[in-house]
Parts: sequence; structure tokens; C-alpha cells
Amino acid sequence: MTRASWHLRANALVGAWLVTAVVATLVHRNVPAAPWLMVHLLLLGAVSTAILVWSQHFADTLLRRPAPGGRRGHTARLAAHTLGAVLVVAGLLASVWALVVAGGVLVAAGAVAHVVVLARQGRGALPSRFGPMVRYYVAASALLPVGVTLGVLMARGDLADEAHGRAYVAHVALNLLGWVGLTVLGTLVVLWPTVLHARIDERAEKAAPRALPVVLAGIAVLGAGSATGRRPLVGVGCLVVVAGVAVIARSMVDQARTAAPRTYAAWTVGAAVLWLVGCTLAYGAIVATAPSWAAAVDDVKVLVAPFAVGFAAQVLVGSLSYLLSVVLGGGPSTARATAAELDRGALVRLVLVNGGLLVYVAPVPAAVRVVCSFVVLGALVTFLVLAVRAALVTRRATPPAPVPRSAVGAAPVVEPRRHRSGAAAVGVGVLALVVAVGVALDPPAAGIGLVSAAGADGVAPTGRTTTVQVEARDMRFSPDRIEVPAGDRLVIELVNTDDDVHDLTLATGATTGRIGPGEQATLDVGVVGRSVDAWCAVAGHRYMGMTLDIVAVGGTVTADGTTGGDEAGGAHAGHAGHVPTDAATGPSAAEDLDLMAAPADGFVARDAAAPPSEPAGRTHRRTITVREVEREVAPGVTQTLWTFDGTAPGPVLRGQVGDRFEITLVNDGSIGHSIDFHAGELVPDDTMRTIPPGESLTFSFTATRSGIWMYHCSTMPMSLHIANGMFGAVVIDPPGLPPVDHEYVVVQSELYLGPQGGVADPARIATRVPDLVVLNGYAHQYRDRPLEVTEGERLRFWVLDAGPNLSSAFHVVGAQFDTVYREGDWVLRDGGSTGTGGAQVLSLAPAEGGFVELTIPQPGTYPFVSHAMSDAEAGASGRLVVTAP
Repeated sequence: MTRASWHLRANALVGAWLVTAVVATLVHRNVPAAPWLMVHLLLLGAVSTAILVWSQHFADTLLRRPAPGGRRGHTARLAAHTLGAVLVVAGLLASVWALVVAGGVLVAAGAVAHVVVLARQGRGALPSRFGPMVRYYVAASALLPVGVTLGVLMARGDLADEAHGRAYVAHVALNLLGWVGLTVLGTLVVLWPTVLHARIDERAEKAAPRALPVVLAGIAVLGAGSATGRRPLVGVGCLVVVAGVAVIARSMVDQARTAAPRTYAAWTVGAAVLWLVGCTLAYGAIVATAPSWAAAVDDVKVLVAPFAVGFAAQVLVGSLSYLLSVVLGGGPSTARATAAELDRGALVRLVLVNGGLLVYVAPVPAAVRVVCSFVVLGALVTFLVLAVRAALVTRRATPPAPVPRSAVGAAPVVEPRRHRSGAAAVGVGVLALVVAVGVALDPPAAGIGLVSAAGADGVAPTGRTTTVQVEARDMRFSPDRIEVPAGDRLVIELVNTDDDVHDLTLATGATTGRIGPGEQATLDVGVVGRSVDAWCAVAGHRYMGMTLDIVAVGGTVTADGTTGGDEAGGAHAGHAGHVPTDAATGPSAAEDLDLMAAPADGFVARDAAAPPSEPAGRTHRRTITVREVEREVAPGVTQTLWTFDGTAPGPVLRGQVGDRFEITLVNDGSIGHSIDFHAGELVPDDTMRTIPPGESLTFSFTATRSGIWMYHCSTMPMSLHIANGMFGAVVIDPPGLPPVDHEYVVVQSELYLGPQGGVADPARIATRVPDLVVLNGYAHQYRDRPLEVTEGERLRFWVLDAGPNLSSAFHVVGAQFDTVYREGDWVLRDGGSTGTGGAQVLSLAPAEGGFVELTIPQPGTYPFVSHAMSDAEAGASGRLVVTAP
């Protein structure tokens, strides 16, 4: 195998990891532990593989001596790392810690072998000008096994919150700043001037050996802070690391002044160094000022995209954009052609990635952030397409030229300097379009609404402006009454000090648009001529009392004889919580209900089968994403549901007593949401807090008691969030639970229908008179799509009453229960105290759960219902079809 073909295959492995990371990003909503997976496919997979390939390449060149073991040994190290990375990913996704351990051992062993090879290679080499740069690679590889060990320990899932936080902070620092950062800094000493086609001056040569001990000292201080629990030391360590990076960055700037960057490789690598500096400073500041280690873990997650994409992905793509054109070879003309391919759209891609990242981390609406993330991803993925095109160019070239031994000093011919202003304008224009599209998808979140005068007709403007600051706090506006002289211009400054998204909407149509926690907005109401009602238009908030009276005082008589304003004690005096009196009789999809109608032929009922029971001792990692989806809830009736993972009920989780659950809640909705797991004993102030759109929250708990437990959104108004679909079940098996032939999970809930395609009606919820009572989210779905079993098979029904208001009485018509388990205890087992006992119903209050077991001895159709018969008729019914063997 030639040197070129080996490098092509090795870098194809990097490309494969990148493609896998892209695919995982595109389907992340349907992948468990998606944030972890995307980051590690990039860093553990693509970036680490590239480091193993190219650090050895540069070591061979700088030391002018082949590595012990040659290409065969290099291939073996790559194979060990790749297999280890695959095992780590598989183990995390399957929650099998043994696989994670095996994978971690292989990754760490590959790194240790890399240290040994580089050290032996350095000791046997003759003195060379850049030989000391290899020390960066040795130090980086020595830190990786420590970072991997911390990752494996965290994967076990049994660390306390503080220990987990300390391990997480050190894990990120050792792997990103140590393994990746040190390798990048050592390589840039020679790669940066080569990319610029500049000489390596004496200052740059001397700067590199001085920077290494500084960066290592910073990482050591950071690690000491994590080890001792002193968070301020982490901040100090990050400052020291940045000081070391600055030593090399200064020489890079000096070189750029003499040979300005003109290629995608140079621009991207330079941008990556800036992201490294900025992210490191932010990382230290966030950890040092966090109130706890657990809070630090949550807070630093805002740096995941800048660190992983801004620094790691950009430095990988930028470096390969230069190195591939060199390694592919083919002579000067071919090298120019491949370099031109890899440089296509250079400035546009640069602007899209870096500008897109800046927009992404800015306080923008969630829709803007989502659209922007796809643009950044697309700009990075373009490199893979161009790399394939470059390889094809090389294959078509004739005759092939020998591959240069070194990337250093073997740069492609420099292209003539071109004007780039047009390309930059295109990139900026695309970003502007992205922001516009995101705003168009959710205008209220961007503060776009109608701004009109509050009934100014017939009232002479006074020329004065009344400015009032209103605070949104605890589901109230403070003050909740504004008196303004008729004719004055009113400006309202709304400050959101609550933990949820709010807005201020006037009856005239004027609105601030939605603002997140800690944000503020200004609403120019215009000239006030009459009193106006105002409220928070976020679903349910007005009903909870988020209302505001704007009272026009001292108005004049208008042309139609009405009063243009009110006195202070006028019609609105003392008017608080003004919910429309017709709220419960507004438009409702209930008018379209036909409870005897069958769903369309293509309707597929929710699979009621329970997840399989797994052995105890597992760690369950689950990313649950809040999504707003329009779903049919009865034939011909749709509602926009707030859901966990796109379904109502949300996904059923299952485990054993002693299992650990690590949950990441991602809010892709348009308002604030939260999650409350009854299966864990958790501090509500922390783990159940409301998170705004676009944010995430990670927490963990250990299941210590058995039963079927409810989880739900606990954001106010809680009744609305639950009624609109935000609930699900967690099954924790009682010890010694025997196997059965069929096991089902049935969750009863109520629907209080808003308009077709709308959300639930909070006024209807308050009446406690639902339009539908459903099992697993759809009226009568198992009546029309029955569950099928065989005569004599043993069945277990796990039942949860999600409410939010009504009790449940689960009953199977024509059958009897021989086993009843309710709220963590056996109510009936083995005939009870008499030996002949049975049960006919499992009675549950809202949030209660249990299971029943039965065996049906004869074929036939057996309805199962809530024996509150009005509820059964309103949708809480299904059928068991029992057939002969």
C-alpha cells in the first residue's frame, strides 16, 4: 500500500465518523442520548481519529525518523481506537456499562501506545529544529487516558451530583483543552505558516516551547480545582491556559501580518483558535461563579456548540482542507486543482459557520436557533462533498506524481488574490435570511405584533409621554393597573423576572411578543383615548390571572357621545383577573365530535405493549424533547398538543429498583416547560424548574421504590400542561415480578377541547367536565383497533390515571382479576386472605397507578373500560379479542 492510499483510507475513516455525526444530528430527536452522541461522534470519533493520523505524520516529518512499528503499528493503534470508540458509543446507547469499560480501555490503550511510540521516536532522533514540537503530542496523548477514565466513571451513573459535576468539568478540560487543544497548538506552530505560505520566523520557533509548560500548568490547576472541589481554581486554570495559547496566537498574528490568510484553511483555523480562547475563558468563568458543581454542569452546556463546532470541527475541517490537497499529490497542476476544489465557497462557508454560531448562542427565538443550526451544519458538511470531489480530481489526473513526504513546505501553488467582498456579502445575506425565516416561523417570540393606538380617536393628544415599568412575576403583572391621562402617549417597559416565557397583549392587538426569563421588551401603546384590557397571551396564563388594566383618566366626550376616558374610580376600578365570561363557550372542536365514528383506514393505534423488563443495575439515559404537534385525538378532531417526544402520553420508561435514570429535557416548544418525575425523590427547585424554549436541563435520580409512576410538566398552569398532553409513565418492577404472556400499559387522561387544531381550553379544564376521556391519548382507539391475545394466556395491565381531574376505575367486562397491585403494594395476590378472592376493578385517583393480572379462559370479545360509565362512553374504552389457540 502506498503512502497516499494509506492516508486516503485513514482519512476516509475520519470522513465516516463525520458522516455518522451528521446523520445523528439530522435524526437527533429520535435518538437516545442525542446531545452526548453528537458530541462524541465528532470528538471521540472524527477529531480523535484525525489526531492519531496526523500527529504521527507530523512527528515523522519533524523528527526525520520513522516511528517504531512503522505503518503497521500505526494502523493497529487506529484500529484499537476505532473499535474502542464504537464500543463506547454502543455501550452508552444500550446502557451496558461493560461495553463502555471495554471501549474506554481500548481508547486509553491506544493513547498510551501513542505516547510510547512518540517518546521512543523522539529519543532516537537526531536534533532537529522543530523536534520539540512533538512534546505537545506526547503531553496530549498522556492526558487522554485520564479524561477517558473520568468519562467511563460518569457512564456508570452512580456518582453523586457533586462528584459527577467535578468529574464532568475535569473530563471536558482534559479532553478538549488537553487531548485536542495541545495537539492543535503543537501542530499550528508549523502548519499555520505553511498554510499562509510564510516562513517560520525565530520568534515563533521560540514561542512554542515556552507555551507548552504554561498550558500544562493551567490544565493542572484546573484539574486540581475539580479534584479538591474548589471551583474558583477552575477559573484560574482556564486563565493560565489562555495565557499559554496567547503565546502561540501572538506569533500567528505576526505571521498573518506578513502573509495575509487567503484560503479557507487559513481563515477557518484562525477562527477556531479564537473560539478556543473565547470558550476557555467562558468555561472558567461559568464554573468559577456557579453556585454548585451540579449547576456548573448545566450552565456550561451553553458552550457545547461553540467548543465542539466553533473550535474542534472548524480546526479539523480547516486543517484537512489544506492537508488533503498535499497528501493526494499528483503534481503541481493536480495539487492546484484539488486545492481549488477544497477552497470552493471559502468565505461564504466561513461566514455561515462563524456568523451562524454567533447567532445560535445569542438570545434569539428558538425557531431562529433551529434554522441557524441547520445552516451551520450544511456549511460544514460541504467540506465532505468537496473532499470527495478533490479525490476524484486526483484519480483523473495523469500521470500521477509521487506523494510528497511532508506536508510542511509542500503547499499547493498560491492562487492569485481575488476580491472576496461579494462572497462575504452572500454569507451575511444568507444569515439575514435565516434570521428572517426563523422569525417568520414564530413572530411573537421575536416580539413582532401589531402596535396601534389605544382608542385615540376623538381624544386630543397632549404631547406628553407616560412611561411605566411592568414586571412579570409569579404569574402576575406588577403593577396590574396603569392609570394614564387620556391623550398621553403610553410606553410600557415589560421586564420578565419569572421563570417562564410571557408576553403582554392588548385588546387592540398590540403585543410585546414573547420574552424569556430575564429579558425585557418595550411596547409603545400609542396615544391612549379609552381604557383597554391587556393580558399575557401565552396559553393558560391569562386564566391564571396574568391581566393588566390600562385606565384612561379624564377623557373628553367623543363625537358619538361616549366618554373617551374613565375616571380613576370608573368601570375598571378593582377589575382584576378579567377572564372573558364566554371563555368556556368559545369555539371548540367538541362540536365536531362523533363518538361512534371509526378512525380512518390508515389509523394506527398506539402500541400498548409495555417495554421489556431488563435486569437490575442499569443506567437509563434518555433525552426527552418537548414538541408541539398537531394530532388527531378522535375521528375528525385535532388538537395542537404539547408533548414529550411527540406523543401524548410520552414514552414509557421502565426499570428496576436501584436503577439510575439520567434524563435530559430539551425544550423545542414555544413556551416554557418542565418535567416532574414521581419515580424519583428530587428537589423541585432545581430539577423541576421551568426552562425556556431552546434550552435543556439534565438531572438524574435513582429508583428506590416500585410501582407505575407518573411524570408530567409542572409549569403553571399545571392543569393545562397536563391536559394538553404533557404526561407519561415510568414502570419500576416490584422485585420478583413474574413473567406473563402479554403486558400492556394503559394511561387514562382527559381532553378539554379547544378549537380544531388549537390547544386545550383552560376554562373547560376548570369545570372538570371533559369532552373526551381517553386511553393512551385517543378516544376509543382500542375499540376500533382491539388488542389480540390467545385463550389461556396470562395478561398484565399496568394502569396510570394521568388526570388532571378525574379518577379511573379500570375494568375488563366478562373477566376477573386474580392479582391487583396498587400504589406500591399487593392489594390481592394468590386469592388474598380467603384464598378464593378476586377483584373486578382497579380504582385510581389522579396520578395513582398499579396493575392487574388475569387469564381469560374462553375465546370472545372482552371490552375494557373505565367503569365510570360516562367516561367509558366519552372515549375510555377498548376491546380484547381472545382467540382459540
